[in-house]
Amino acid sequence: MSYFLNLGLSREPFSTSPDPSFFYKSMAHNQALQRLEIAIRLRRGLSVILGDVGTGKTTLARCLVNAFSGDGKYLFHILLDPDFKSEYQFLHLVTKLLNAEPLFRSTLDYKEAIEKFLFQKGVEEDKTVVLLIDEGQKLSPNILEILRILLNFETNEYKLLQLVIFGQMELLPKVQRIRNFTDRINLKYIINPLNLQETRELIEFRLRKAGWSSSTLFFTDEAVKKIYEVTQGYPRRIALICHNALEQLVMTAERIVDSQMISELVRREEPVHAL
Repeated sequence: MSYFLNLGLSREPFSTSPDPSFFYKSMAHNQALQRLEIAIRLRRGLSVILGDVGTGKTTLARCLVNAFSGDGKYLFHILLDPDFKSEYQFLHLVTKLLNAEPLFRSTLDYKEAIEKFLFQKGVEEDKTVVLLIDEGQKLSPNILEILRILLNFETNEYKLLQLVIFGQMELLPKVQRIRNFTDRINLKYIINPLNLQETRELIEFRLRKAGWSSSTLFFTDEAVKKIYEVTQGYPRRIALICHNALEQLVMTAERIVDSQMISELVRREEPVHAL
């Protein structure tokens, strides 16, 4: 039996999968989401969301897609891993994602097919095409240059492609080295780790989503403080250590997670160095 059922929960509360329904929207996450929605609805072009590993960028991307679900005017496409060896490979995948039909298989034909597709959808059909790129720090200078060219496709009023790049902080210097790319960024937003209060709220939010009753206390205040101390407010780390703590409750028949349990879990996960 799954551990969460033993604790009276209906679902796994601390999975590290990017499930939008379990995404705690801190003030920073909520602001990023709202500003992205505005940028896409106004067809402003390029948005860049930066943050360290585990700050919730991938789940934020899924939440953004959900915000437009059911609205047929917005066509979302997601590229999860943009690590391509050549411009040809990248353009080939983009045309495949968009279902654009090139006349021949060359980089020039792919670009022309994408431009034709964007004009048809954006002008003739009045739809908004959105491309989300995750792991943006993997983008090579050549691929960033291709994206710069695609952002040139526009009418007098708006960009035909809405591009949102989610990446780690090392993406920023890469972008800044590409001539005429930085000035195309309509929105640049950095997601920072949570503070102590937000860490507490994230834990309670996820527990409630999983069927937690407020009459049952799982984490003491001191445990939450210890979790914040060892995770530094990174949501993925918080979820992982809370998952391990609830498993520990089941295995030891304990009823409450305290700071000592968190310390023991952290100590257990520390790498063993050879003497």
